[in-house]
Amino acid sequence: MLAAKMPVCKGACSSSIWSQGGALFQRRDAPEDRMTIHLRSGTSDPYCIVKVDNEVVARTATVWKNLNPFWGEEYTLHLPMGFHSLSFHVMDEDTIGHDDVIGKITLSKEAIGSQAKGLDSWLNLTRVNPDEEVQGEIHLSLELPKDAEKISLRCQVIEARDLAPRDISGTSDPFARVIFNNHSAETSIIKKTRFPHWGESLELELDPEELSDEGSVIVEVWDWDMVGKNDFLGKVEIPFACLHKTPLLEGWFRLLPLGNSEVDAGGKLGALRLKVRLVEDRILPSVYYQPLIDLLVESVISPTEVEDSSALTMMEEVTTVESRQDVAMTLVKIYLGQGLVVPFLDYLNTREVNHTTDPNTLFRSNSLASKAMEQFMKAVGMLYLHDVLKPIINRIFDEKKYIELDPCKIELNRTRRISFKGAVSESDVRDSSVEMLQSYLTSITESIVGSVDQCPPVMRVAFKQLHKRVEEQFAEPENEDVKYLAISGFFFLRFFAPAILTPKLFQLRDQHADTRTSRTLLLLAKALQSVGNLGLQLGHGKEQWMAPLHPIILRSVASVKDFLDKLIDIDHDIVSEVPQRAVFMPSVTVKEGYLHKHKAEGPQLLSRFAFKKRYFWLTSETLSYAKTPDWQVGTKLVRSSIPIQCVCAVERVDENAFQQQNVMQVITQANDGQLHTMYLQCKNVNELNQWLSAVRKVSIYNEHMLPSFHPGAHRSGKWTCCLQADRPVTGCSRTHSAVTLGDWSDPLDPDSETQTIYKQLLQGRDKLRKKYLEMPDANQTSSNKESKISSDIHPDGAECNVQLLKPGQSVAARMLAVIEDLEQAHATFQCREKGDATSVILNP
Repeated sequence: MLAAKMPVCKGACSSSIWSQGGALFQRRDAPEDRMTIHLRSGTSDPYCIVKVDNEVVARTATVWKNLNPFWGEEYTLHLPMGFHSLSFHVMDEDTIGHDDVIGKITLSKEAIGSQAKGLDSWLNLTRVNPDEEVQGEIHLSLELPKDAEKISLRCQVIEARDLAPRDISGTSDPFARVIFNNHSAETSIIKKTRFPHWGESLELELDPEELSDEGSVIVEVWDWDMVGKNDFLGKVEIPFACLHKTPLLEGWFRLLPLGNSEVDAGGKLGALRLKVRLVEDRILPSVYYQPLIDLLVESVISPTEVEDSSALTMMEEVTTVESRQDVAMTLVKIYLGQGLVVPFLDYLNTREVNHTTDPNTLFRSNSLASKAMEQFMKAVGMLYLHDVLKPIINRIFDEKKYIELDPCKIELNRTRRISFKGAVSESDVRDSSVEMLQSYLTSITESIVGSVDQCPPVMRVAFKQLHKRVEEQFAEPENEDVKYLAISGFFFLRFFAPAILTPKLFQLRDQHADTRTSRTLLLLAKALQSVGNLGLQLGHGKEQWMAPLHPIILRSVASVKDFLDKLIDIDHDIVSEVPQRAVFMPSVTVKEGYLHKHKAEGPQLLSRFAFKKRYFWLTSETLSYAKTPDWQVGTKLVRSSIPIQCVCAVERVDENAFQQQNVMQVITQANDGQLHTMYLQCKNVNELNQWLSAVRKVSIYNEHMLPSFHPGAHRSGKWTCCLQADRPVTGCSRTHSAVTLGDWSDPLDPDSETQTIYKQLLQGRDKLRKKYLEMPDANQTSSNKESKISSDIHPDGAECNVQLLKPGQSVAARMLAVIEDLEQAHATFQCREKGDATSVILNP
């Protein structure tokens, strides 16, 4: 009996916002452009929030007093296939009162998906119309009752969920109205809720001639206001013809705006540079990907000669420069899951080293080997990097020193008076800057060279193999330093230096550095690169003003070499004893930090006093907390833990539940089946999204995940969200376990990762076929003759012809067969889905 999972669809949206002034998401390799926001007041404090179907998933930093903000932030969002839109709201932060909306951009899923290479352009902001800002769904049942005495349309308005808040309290007073032709009926008003339960049946009497009408049944939802006009909350239009085809039409319907009335303001509100790419994949059952996995594994566990072709070398041949980084990360994850990441890297590095004749060019290109080593260090070494760098990075951000060595960039008015002897001179600034840079660089270098035991064993073994291959290839005495440079080139130049330059991209900081701190980080990154180059390039560049740092860089060379020798002094077999990352590293802390935990026990307290500060640790096994981060086994401090396997939902909490912002809930199920909820408050929306994402990822494979939850709290005998009195009542909103932020801590997903490799191979299939399987026409005849190298007569009289194959032809033939099998499997499942879909009534 063969057990296989059914095919599923997964979506990921990579979003980059730019603005040299207004680029919300921009990929790191994109050019620096500008976005201008014009306001009559003459200034603004802009930030941008990103929403998926009206749920905030990210918020950029605020750029104070700037009409041309630069954010340069990039997010990867893992989304459910059913999402509808991605929107970007540019806001003006106010220290008093509510923040103002400058404008927005909304992109439908279809609009993003229609761009094969992604969307990359400047888009004008549009005005925000409250009547268009609708969200949520409504549960309806419609039918045409068969009654001889009268003709009627019966609409049962059952409930709605996630309606837009229209009142200052963060709720609404919704009622529904059913309209057909000149007939209408309304439900009762349910006050102070975004999750109303009506359970009312509305009936419209129709004339016989109206049965042939081609119009639509319209269900509108409104927010009732005692003073002024009612606010629109959304509508549903259902073609009347559907009711003739279906006796009873019931389901959840997405609420839509009045119409597409978004008007381009012609750039008067400003423009936003966006780079957005949508990737959607249909994931097949694991059994279909196993032949491709076998080919990839075979390349590293039983490699032939280094010069021979293999599945990996063919993978590199069909990989474009633009996609090489993504392919490298995908391969690293596949081999991590197989427990073969060290042989994988050793195979690529050996080929790279053997193909290099000039040691000065070793690993200088963006080859698959170089990219794979980069992504490998991020996948397994990010927590290590945080331990080494975070204290120093935090110190630099806190001190905000003005540091500059370039005489052309020194601004005397930007530094504090250094002495009482007179005005500050360039020499004073330079001397002070050298002193501070030396202090910072010394701290960084000492932290790195003292971190041998902290470095993950799998990284150390990978570097040991690299050291061995380079030493074998460049054994001459004049190349003594090459084996050190090969390791330090990755370790310092491609891992630590980029993290110092852009701490936010490595999650060392929540916000980007300001201009002053950014300059300090840039100078430190340059200095650390020189350390990684063992001081060999000093004095040869254009930046001679870095010379005051040369002595301290040269003094560090000996300690760096000693560190690298100790780093690779490790038993190769130790990796087999240490879990690499089957899904997560069980003993590793995925995320930690202070949160405010709601005190559920005892008498009801005021909300501001009901949350107590606690330090939380998240691993793949537990979510634990204590009063301080200094907790250790054997101390009197109590550390409480929640098993991750008990988690069944991780969701946001409405602001009006506790009158507090940025609150999340972790719902767990005890052995007796009882549900328990822990409420946690984060300091800002980005921290909230990070914790939501992190806990969702470690619990992604849990059984018994809840399909719905209560976004409110059960207080004063009822739920604050849907106003239901029964505490165990089914949740009134859908859970969002599929919405996560992509980063280094993503759990391994072999099927999804192999699907990515298959798509890359599919694009390069013709190239592989042409190179390995097709013969040039002009030489076809002679080739066929030459291929028969012997013709022997066997004793039984049979003739045997031995034919030579082109190098790599056998592997290529197997690879192409695997690609064709997967292509056929996708086509088969797609046909099944289309066949099943004919009986499904879709939302009109």
